[in-house]
Amino acid sequence: MREGGCLCGEVRFSAEGTPKWTAYCHCRSCRRHTGAPVSAYAGFEKDKVRFTSGAPEHFASSPGVRRGFCSRCGSTLTYEGDRWPTELHLHLGAFDDPAGLAPTGQAFSEEKLPWLHLG
Repeated sequence: MREGGCLCGEVRFSAEGTPKWTAYCHCRSCRRHTGAPVSAYAGFEKDKVRFTSGAPEHFASSPGVRRGFCSRCGSTLTYEGDRWPTELHLHLGAFDDPAGLAPTGQAFSEEKLPWLHLG
């Protein structure tokens, strides 16, 4: 069981088992959502994730996309898209111990910032 939550602790979650995948996302929307040059996610089946305290608020950032965040502190938490209807994507930085969740893939590499170099 992996646990995590927002900066203020209002929203907490647990994710059961190993994620289906982990990846960096370079798209402009993710950069805007996080304020970071790249986002990193772990994809889990929705039935493997439970919100144990509070719940994220959602913003429809583009057609078929909902981004979850804490309404109290603003922490970015989730991504849900019609393209992956059974999955919930959790931001790696929201996990209590993200060290074991190294990204193994990249999405929207064509939008990667030219000065960003990942190992």
